[in-house]
Amino acid sequence: MTVITRFAPSPTGSLHVGNVRTALHNWLWARKHGGRFLLRIDDTDLQRSKEEYVEGIRADLAWLGLDIDGEERQSARFALYEGEFEKLKAAGRVYACYETPEELDIRRKILLSRGLPPVYERKPEGTQAPEGIAPHWRFRLDHDAPIEWTDMVRGPQHFEPKTMSDPVVRRADGSWLYLLPSVIDDIAMGISHVVRGEDHVSNTAAQIQMFAALGAKPPAFAHEALLVGTEGKLSKRLGSLGMTSLRADGIEPIALVALLARLGTSDPVEPVTTPAPLIESIDFARFGRAPARFDESELALINQKILHHTDYAAVADRLPAAISEARWNAIRPNLMTVAEAADWVGVFDGPFAPPPADAADRPVLDAAAKAAPSIDWSADPWHSLTGAVKERTGAKGRALFLPLRRALTARDHGPDMAELLPLIDKDEAVARLSGA
Repeated sequence: MTVITRFAPSPTGSLHVGNVRTALHNWLWARKHGGRFLLRIDDTDLQRSKEEYVEGIRADLAWLGLDIDGEERQSARFALYEGEFEKLKAAGRVYACYETPEELDIRRKILLSRGLPPVYERKPEGTQAPEGIAPHWRFRLDHDAPIEWTDMVRGPQHFEPKTMSDPVVRRADGSWLYLLPSVIDDIAMGISHVVRGEDHVSNTAAQIQMFAALGAKPPAFAHEALLVGTEGKLSKRLGSLGMTSLRADGIEPIALVALLARLGTSDPVEPVTTPAPLIESIDFARFGRAPARFDESELALINQKILHHTDYAAVADRLPAAISEARWNAIRPNLMTVAEAADWVGVFDGPFAPPPADAADRPVLDAAAKAAPSIDWSADPWHSLTGAVKERTGAKGRALFLPLRRALTARDHGPDMAELLPLIDKDEAVARLSGA
């Protein structure tokens, strides 16, 4: 069996970290099994769907490295839905309903007041249809066929259809709701696995009967626990955290991929530089039932760790011309984002304004200014410089190293000076020490 997964966003807004996680797991599963990952644009809502969001979805997936093997759009498949709908109607599996939303709400409240579940009550056979009212359409659940499947995350699932409302599949204006077109498409596209959030579990129960009614075997299902914020609930911030803002914050796509791939699983989040280890390790049996906590500070930390291992070639086109490969290798352990590399250009080449020196540091700086001109800059100048200063002043440890770091970089912290100092022009370094 060829594994075929799909990501099916509605183009009514931008992708956020929650649905990107869904896309990622579908992609990882397909790639692990040598299968196909399809993009299906669920644009049946013609009024709210916008082409700019379709383009944004494609761009975000490309930025994340989630290459697709095919694309479908529901708005181009209405004829297919119509044909399958007519088959279901002829078989008595969809039926017309005429209640208004207000009538349904009243009936729901009555049932609840009686301590009964608010399940839709079918009208008796032969009930006359009111005149002048266009019907909406419901799928008729088979009350004698218990719904069961083994979920790849949640394990065995069981639903009694008699406790469920027949779902509305088509509005009175002829437009489609999500459930039925999704099933028709999954059959037509040969989808083998559906990976989505646990908020779809009840949808899956109804859809499994739709697959059967259309003469198809349902795909395997994996319903993941939803993402929540650090406060333990789905925050407005999390629901609106899109790829545009993450890019603006300097987040590397592989950092987001590394974090989202493992959130909610028993596997550790690791600073990988390619998705290969994530593809190899994905296993829905290792996904937990507890909500997966998304923490932006954890993402920033993963981003930093990944940069520490990122080769120059991977970022060269985003670096200032002054940052060579050697300079990148020296500063990358101190970067949170690639953009911060620009802050180090002045450290290497100037202009430079060191902080005023403390009086206690003056002997170290004076000794350094005298020793620096005679040091061979091609042969470990940092240890030569600190050795000469220590010999002249007796200074050691922090009292030796910090004044020199400040005078040479105007910073209290930074890369290993033994690696950094040879990358600063000797004349520039001598001038800094002389002017400190």
